[in-house]
Amino acid sequence: MTDVLVVGAGPVGLSAAAELLRHRVRCRVIDRLAAPLPYAKAVGIQPRTLEIWDRMGLARAALEAAAELRGQLIYVNGEERARIELALPPEVPYGFAALPQYETERLLDAYVTGLGTTVERGTELLSFTQDQDGVTARLRTAAGAEEEARVGYLLGCDGAHSIVRKQLGLTFEGGAFPEEYMLADVEADWDLPYGYGVRSSHLTGDGATDDLLVCIPLPGTGHRYRMSMLVPPELSAEAAGPGIDRARGNGVAHGLEGGRAPELSHIQAVVDRLAPTPATLSRMRWASVFRISHRIVDRYGDGRVFVAGDAAHIHPPTGAQGMNTGIQDACNLAWKLALVARGEAGPALLATYDAERRPVGEEVVGRTVRHATQGMENDPADPRTVMLREAQLLVGYRGGPLARSTYGPADAPQPGDRAPDCTGLTTPIAAYPSRLLDVLRGRTEHVLLLYAADPAQLAAAAVGGGVVREADGGQAAEGHWQTIAILAREAPPTGLDVLAVAGCQDAEGEFARLYRPDGPTGFVIRPDGQLGARFPLAATAAALSDYFAALSAPE
Repeated sequence: MTDVLVVGAGPVGLSAAAELLRHRVRCRVIDRLAAPLPYAKAVGIQPRTLEIWDRMGLARAALEAAAELRGQLIYVNGEERARIELALPPEVPYGFAALPQYETERLLDAYVTGLGTTVERGTELLSFTQDQDGVTARLRTAAGAEEEARVGYLLGCDGAHSIVRKQLGLTFEGGAFPEEYMLADVEADWDLPYGYGVRSSHLTGDGATDDLLVCIPLPGTGHRYRMSMLVPPELSAEAAGPGIDRARGNGVAHGLEGGRAPELSHIQAVVDRLAPTPATLSRMRWASVFRISHRIVDRYGDGRVFVAGDAAHIHPPTGAQGMNTGIQDACNLAWKLALVARGEAGPALLATYDAERRPVGEEVVGRTVRHATQGMENDPADPRTVMLREAQLLVGYRGGPLARSTYGPADAPQPGDRAPDCTGLTTPIAAYPSRLLDVLRGRTEHVLLLYAADPAQLAAAAVGGGVVREADGGQAAEGHWQTIAILAREAPPTGLDVLAVAGCQDAEGEFARLYRPDGPTGFVIRPDGQLGARFPLAATAAALSDYFAALSAPE
């Protein structure tokens, strides 16, 4: 029996499959479309997503295919009102990037294929039932035959009109924007600075927006952009009449619509009115009309069936939050499903997926609606917070069911927070410093970091992994985690073979600066890159016992 059936081979479904396969979980991936769509729909790649891809070993390929996003130029009624620089603290390893969705899917598809699983194109989920032991799914294959598949779990990554969400009986409360938009992939011959997006609007006397142009730079030669703008009257739904090809799905109008493809002249007319500098458009690869809704499910799963990405939450594309949020959904769920499917954690662990991710979805939906209606430049938070939040580096689960205790300074990274990257980790053999991401790359288990200035303390805590076996009472597999010791900057790097035990020295003091250990300290980093636990080194065995007990029986 297949462990997990993933429905939908977009970025979220492929990310879920990639993580499940990395965690040694058998899965099938199906998609009702015969081939991927060639549209640059979701294009923004957040720094947090690149960190996740780094752990997978996919970041390098993404960087080679992507374009740098440096900032945004904001114009109102023909005047420049703001210039937003996408600047992050120097310890953040990646910046903002633009990558067309079809390229993201190509990279993830190749990655999944390399792990031994091929997307079953043209295969549609018709219905499913679940019981205590698994899920029975009824499928229609590309050949038109019906098939019954028995799987352990089902994951719906099948978009805004998700059949999984509907059949699971989840509500999808929210609303829709009355405006209709055009979307196009074109080149512009203007001389605006490289890597900057453009948001140009026209406001009426009462402050309402009656004309809008948003341009996001794309990879490739020339000045290529994904442009969005309001639909002109002649392409509106009212003008199209009753024969319009509406978006599918239970009254949810969201995403691309067929039957009303704009022509280059429609896009050029908006650019002529709103572009900050004259430009002639050319090489239009595709164009469409699309609608925007803002909705979220009442729960992210029921029993053995879950939803992620647009199947769980939809909202305006402002700030490129949607796809990236969905990828983090997939990453959060995959390692938990893997532990449960392998019998290394109790089924109650799966309840933490909704507990951790639905509050994130609610916050993203609310924020993107505010930014779409009021402008990101009017966010009341300080600029640094706004930038870190947009980069999705502030996503965390403090107070959640797996973040059971705190230790050390209150403003230091605590359980539930993103585990910061840092530079300057050295070993006796390598002649160059490494980042923490370099140490974590490719690992699928929890990572136990032990930090101290006294090599003897590290050796006592890390020797042979015995503390781990003592802590879990022999209930969990040894593949549950990996132990890495980090010797403080001021400590002598030789003398007790500590570096051979687990191997790094905080040569530049960056780990201490960012993690702020309170004396000898232990940290557990979860497989999704969030901090799982933080504790005094002397209490390592008890702290591990408490944390891994939470995986089996979360509160």
